Formats: sequence, C-alpha cells, structure tokens
Amino acid sequence: MNQVLTLVMMVLVAAFSRLIPHPWNFTAIGAMALFGGAMFPSKKQSLVLPIAALFISDLVLGLHSTMVFVYFAFLAIVLLGWALRDNRSVVRVGTFALVSSSIFFLISNFGVWIMGGMYTPDFAGLVNCYVAAIPFFDNQIYGDLFFSGVLFGGYEVVRKFAPQVTVSN
Repeated sequence: MNQVLTLVMMVLVAAFSRLIPHPWNFTAIGAMALFGGAMFPSKKQSLVLPIAALFISDLVLGLHSTMVFVYFAFLAIVLLGWALRDNRSVVRVGTFALVSSSIFFLISNFGVWIMGGMYTPDFAGLVNCYVAAIPFFDNQIYGDLFFSGVLFGGYEVVRKFAPQVTVSN
C-alpha cells in the first residue's frame, strides 16, 4: 500500500463519517478537505479526491439546492490546505481548521441566503441567515478541530510506526 492509497482510504473513511449518526455539523468533511489539500502529493489529486468523496456521500444523503456553495467552500478549504504542504505543526493545523470552519460557515450560509425563500433578499436577511446559523457553528468548529487532529495526527502515527505505508511508489 503506498502513500496515495493510504490517503485515499483516510479520505473515504472521513467522508463516511457523514453517513453515521452524529451531532449537527460534527463531521470530518472540513478536516478532510484541509487534509487532502495538505497531504496528497499532487495538487490535482488534492482537488479531485476529497471533492469526489464528498460527492459520493452526497449521493447517499441526497442532493440539495445549495450544493454549489458547499462545494465552493470545500474547494477553498482544499486550497487553504496547500499552504500546509511544507509546514505542518499542531498550531498551524489547528489555526487552519478554525479558518476552514469560518470559510464553510460564511460561504454555505451565504448560499442559503442567496438561494432565497427563507430570508429577505436584503442585508437584514443576510444578517438573519448568519445569526440563525450560529448555533450550528460551534459543532462545525469542534468537528474540524477534532477530525483535523485525527487525520493529520493519525497520518503521522502511521508514518512513524508503518513508514512503508506512507512511502510513494
């Protein structure tokens, strides 16, 4: 098993976290996008594989009208992960996980507002949309921090104790 296969397996397991019972917004998806951006050897792989895993889980959960905003947020998080490629530390990964949560919160809730129907199409409606989403934001933060630790930390544990699994062939 080589590095890419190990990373693919980790990304698929992270995507699977959406399919098991969990508190609202406490999933590994944001961490998966950050991890994929930081860890896949090629930038093309880092863009395609985490987004493909997200799409597969969406096929199971169901498609929705704000998907374009969710995917745009996740692409932005993958790109953010690129900044972790050569310089990873616990503090940097934690900080980037918090930024990831914020990116997702801002873009996905903007999508909810812009798609209309729930909020007035003005600045007050946008503010109301963001305010209504605040109760879900804490689980987003906790999930991104926890699962970033699991993914990045887990990969480092595998690299240390089973280096043959993380070597590129």
